[in-house]
Amino acid sequence: MSFLRAVNTVISVLFFTCYFYQLVYLLIPHLKRDKPHTSAILHRYAVLIAARNEEAVIGNLIESIKNQDYPGELVSIFVVADNCTDGTAQAARQAGAAVYERFDRVNVGKGYALDFLLRRVRYERGDVYDGYFVFDADNLLSPGYIAAMNREFSDGCQVVTSYRNSKNFGGNWISAGYALWFLRDAEYLNHARALVGTSAVVSGTGFLVSREIIARNGGWPFHLLTEDTEFTADCMIRGDRIGYAHDAELFDEQPVRFSQSWRQRLRWSKGFLQVFRKYGRRLISGALHGSFSCFDMVMSIMPAIILASLGLAVNGAASVLVLLTGGTAWQLIYPVIRSFLGTYLFMLAIGSFTTVKEWRKIHATTAKKVLYTLTFPLFMMTYIPISICAVFQKVEWKPIEHKVNVSIKDLV
Repeated sequence: MSFLRAVNTVISVLFFTCYFYQLVYLLIPHLKRDKPHTSAILHRYAVLIAARNEEAVIGNLIESIKNQDYPGELVSIFVVADNCTDGTAQAARQAGAAVYERFDRVNVGKGYALDFLLRRVRYERGDVYDGYFVFDADNLLSPGYIAAMNREFSDGCQVVTSYRNSKNFGGNWISAGYALWFLRDAEYLNHARALVGTSAVVSGTGFLVSREIIARNGGWPFHLLTEDTEFTADCMIRGDRIGYAHDAELFDEQPVRFSQSWRQRLRWSKGFLQVFRKYGRRLISGALHGSFSCFDMVMSIMPAIILASLGLAVNGAASVLVLLTGGTAWQLIYPVIRSFLGTYLFMLAIGSFTTVKEWRKIHATTAKKVLYTLTFPLFMMTYIPISICAVFQKVEWKPIEHKVNVSIKDLV
């Protein structure tokens, strides 16, 4: 068992070494202030929304876009109703968006839908937009969202991402687990990255891309299972710094059913593997040549999966060995309990820090904030079997159902 303890110690040290800088990131927003903005230029934007059977929520998003503290004549809204079998297209048109319907059962996924929409918009409207916003149909925007993103864009950032909050933190431990992770990701990773001058990371939705980058890429050529991570990796390799708009608050809906969450996070985990397979060599090369953004990206998509899987495999093999050699039950369960408690306390510290610091922005009762902070480590630990399954299982893109029908007025 001394060998097992040594292996677990080595894994813990490697994990700490890989992610120590992210612990430092937790302090950065409290030690540094945002730089003042230059004079903002009023840019013309296209909003791109990829929707798949989203008639219950898409109207609320379009309403929140139309009610921005930004000149409405400078914002055009475009929706691709992608393989829809409901009234998404009609609901989007009634809300005031230009809608394009797409039916393609072969090239399935948000990346393909965005590329289709971009090609139609650029062909019919020309390159008249300075930048393109990308949202999911379940999103809602705070009234100052576009103005805040425009300030970062005016400062020279070719890509800008935003603060990601949740519409349904109080749904259950699953939706709260997502919400806490995204709050931490926004404020204590992306904000910290922006403050120290490195690149933020695009996470799913709520970001802005310049006309120049769209033209350079020939549209949206990112079609892996996690097209946002693929796009981010491409930006890192090319040296594009992704900015972060701290005051641009976006709300989205998180899954509440474990089966749905498992399917979504399995796709993410498989997508991370795909991105590493396609871009890993160039990201590592960039990191070795001094790009901290490339190093940060590698840390974000690989070591946690490898180390967690290795730890599980080693402890599992040790448990089998204990059984075969007639060991005691305590010898069997002690390493498991120790590993579980260590991981639980580490994730509890991160979750508690985020909950306390973002307390006022979390839309839930005090009891639920406390309870779901305690269950946050359990949610995160379910990533371990998901990540292992992603290595061996074939994964396809499937839509996530959204039904939380609230307006931005209910949240701000």
